[in-house]
Amino acid sequence: MIYPIVAFGDPVLKKQSIDLTHDFPNLTQIISDMWETMNNAKGVGLAAPQIGLSFKLFILDSTRFDDKEKSKQGMKRVFINAEILEQDGTEWAYEEGCLSIPTIRENVSRKPIVRVKYQDENFEWHEETFDGMNARVIQHEYDHTRGILFTELLHPFKKRLIKGKLEKISKGEVSTDYRMKFYSKK
Repeated sequence: MIYPIVAFGDPVLKKQSIDLTHDFPNLTQIISDMWETMNNAKGVGLAAPQIGLSFKLFILDSTRFDDKEKSKQGMKRVFINAEILEQDGTEWAYEEGCLSIPTIRENVSRKPIVRVKYQDENFEWHEETFDGMNARVIQHEYDHTRGILFTELLHPFKKRLIKGKLEKISKGEVSTDYRMKFYSKK
């Protein structure tokens, strides 16, 4: 099932996510649906809050970033209850976008190396170090589980420049190739 992507302005994107347990109902199906949803939207990562679920769960497929020499390969991975233990290196800027914030792409500075403790889809624990684009996508999706959007990491001047665009997105005044869900205040 393809979920609609939750748009900027929905409070679920600002909530701190909760841990998942191995007995969470239909988790295997939710993960499968997240892959389908992300691929349909042509994304490289998707966090549970982006489909309306405040859980510490995200997926990534950074294989689209594979370089020609294959020295830096992408990966497809499920991260459950992830915790970034360490970030290292000199921050580097790269243009990021977000399925929940379509039409806006801005340079975001992030550390190039992260050490992450997480569970996979079988709830087995791993502790690994990632670098480059894998580290960047992990940080972006991990931020989603903490209620942080990439636009919050921008310089205040850039934030002011995109404020009107963000308001339009929150009102549903945006066109995408995938379904979106817009928050309406009751």
